[in-house]
Formats: sequence, C-alpha cells, structure tokens
Amino acid sequence: MASFLDSVPLSGITRIRDMMYSVTDPYRLDQGDVSFDAPDTVKSAMARAIVDNHSHYVQTTGIPRLRELIAAKLRNTNGIPVDDVDDVLVTNGGIHGLYIICRALLETGDEVLIPDPAWPPAAGNILAAQGVPVGYGLHESDGWQPRLDEVESKITPKTRVLYLNSPSNPSGGVLTRTCIEQLAAIAEKHDLWVISDEAYEDVVFDGEHVSIASLPGMYERTIPLYTFSKSYAMTGLRLGYVAIRDAKIRDRSKKLLFYTASNIASVVQYGGIGALEGSQDCIGTFRTELRARRDLFYAGIKELAGEIFTGQPPAGAFYAFLRINPGWTEGDRATASASWRMVEYLISKGRIGCVPGVDFGANGEGYVRFCFARDRKELTGALGSMQGLFGATSAP
Repeated sequence: MASFLDSVPLSGITRIRDMMYSVTDPYRLDQGDVSFDAPDTVKSAMARAIVDNHSHYVQTTGIPRLRELIAAKLRNTNGIPVDDVDDVLVTNGGIHGLYIICRALLETGDEVLIPDPAWPPAAGNILAAQGVPVGYGLHESDGWQPRLDEVESKITPKTRVLYLNSPSNPSGGVLTRTCIEQLAAIAEKHDLWVISDEAYEDVVFDGEHVSIASLPGMYERTIPLYTFSKSYAMTGLRLGYVAIRDAKIRDRSKKLLFYTASNIASVVQYGGIGALEGSQDCIGTFRTELRARRDLFYAGIKELAGEIFTGQPPAGAFYAFLRINPGWTEGDRATASASWRMVEYLISKGRIGCVPGVDFGANGEGYVRFCFARDRKELTGALGSMQGLFGATSAP
C-alpha cells in the first residue's frame, strides 16, 4: 500500500508558506523566487502560441525545436558533448526532472550521497524512489566546499549516485573546478552515477560555473539537470530539462515523463523557445541586480542585526544563509530547534518570511535562509523590521 511514502517528509517550506498566508503585509523572503518578470521574448512567444492554437498534445519528450535549442545550449554554454537531440528530455520544472531521474536510476535501498545542507526535495525525491539519502557535510568554514575524504568515506557497496548542486541552495557555495575534477575522479573510481543539479548556473557572482558533465568521460555517467525558472524568471511556468546519454536510463525516463505528465504544457514550451531564441541580455541584467541586492541585504544585516546573524555573502544563487548567534534568547523556548525558533519569531513578530536551516539537513541547524531576490523595497522593509526586533542589541 505504498507505505514507504509515509516516511517521505514534506519540506518545512510548505509549513512556512501556510504560516505566511496568515500574515498581513508580509516580507516574502522565504520563497526562492525572483521578483523580475519573464522577458518579453518569453511572453510574446507564449501569446503567439495561444493565438496560433498550440493548445493540443505535443511530443512527450518535448517540442523538437525546443529540444534542438537546449542541445545547442548544452554544447555551447555548458560544454557538454550532447551529440544527439534525443538525449534531451523536457520536464515540468527542475523538481520533476529530479523525480524522474531518481526513479529511473534507483533500486530499493540504493544509496545516494547528497550534500548537507541541501535543497529538501533532493532527499525527498530519493526517498520517493525508495532510495536512501546519505549526507556528506558542507561547512561554512570550508567555503561550503565538500571535504573529499568525507565524501569518499561515505561510499558503501550500496552507493549508486553522487548528487551535486552548484551553485548551492541554500548555502550559495560554488564548487571550484578543482573540486569538481576531484569529485569526478571519485565517481569514476567507484563507478557512481552523478546527478548534477545546475538550477542556478547563471547566478554566479564569484568564481565560475563548471558543469561536471563537460569533463572528459563524465557525460556517460552524469545526468545534468536544469530549469528555466531562475535564468528567465519563469518559476511559475514550470519548465526544466535533463540530458541523458545512456539509452536504458533515457528510455525509463521517457516512460516516467509519459506517466507523470503525458507532455509538458505546450504553450510553456513555446515560451522556452522564445527564451532561447531571443536575446540573452536578461541573464546578465538579472545577475547584476541580484548582486546589488545581495550587497544591500548583507550591508543591512551587518548594520541592523550584526550581533544576531553572521555570514559571508554567497558566491552564487540568491540566498543569505546566516548563522544565528547562539546567545540569542528570544522566541518560544519550547521550540527545541534554534532555527525554527528564530523563523517563528521573525514571522510572528516581524512579518519576515524565511526558512529554518535545519530543514536543509542537520548541518543547517543554527542557520536561517533568506531569499534576497525580492525587490529592493521588500528587502529594505524586512531589514527595517529586523531593526525593530534586534536594534537594541545590534552593533552601533
């Protein structure tokens, strides 16, 4: 009776959303959503698709033109040797892509190495495929780079997959090229598959984005995962894609695509065509503004809540993953988790949405994640609210 699903947790983010709907005039720094609008190239392509009556079934794996554009982007931008457009499967956002990958790769009891902290659906989708997530620690003191000896020490005869996420949600860490090369060597040595979640590929402030599938020999054992959500401000439209060279895994994934979606919304796919065929200027424009918002938010934290929260600005993604001062004593002491206690306090007293670090894994306890991709007015409003809460104890 599918009782294994009873052990699959819902992300605490769903609880936060419910809490925020009860708040008047909230500051929605809990949602990983940019405040930008999708570019006109996307909107006009979708409007044209509606006028042209593209409202019928399309190919399960994706509209051919969209898949052609994706394959070219993977070759030219990511350096991944995608020789055949059939490698590309269009999905209903990144989370759907991760679901079908996990179901296509894992047998019951197979272990997957995942970072801790990590985006909650990483563990959730592994569990939903009856796999076993095994955390390897990421630490602020290491710049959120994995300790390679720890990663390798977690490998057992049941380990099948190494899951990577760079830039990282929630930490904002960007894996260095050297680190990625070393992780690739570990995967080859132990004959592991790699799932490479690159949702934030275009949000890198410091360093470079390196796709592990671009390294020699790695595409054969790597399934890279992408989304239009962050690069083109299309979060609600739900459009993502994966690339799978292995024919057996790809055929399994096609079945899962059909049985979970039949096909991805046709009009949305035409929006994806517009995104890739049109000017890419929005990507740089978004990144420049996100950098400015990052700097604004961290300057405000230092000035207004510097004794409560600490942390360095992230190298990528658009989250402030801040450590809570262990000496902070406000909030409901009946709440055992310091990160949940802080989140409940910020929501109830300050109208500030955020996510407890522990929701991302045990190593996230004692942290809180804020999204600084919201507009500047919302960020400054949240900072002002923090000043009212913490001003008396902040640094002068």
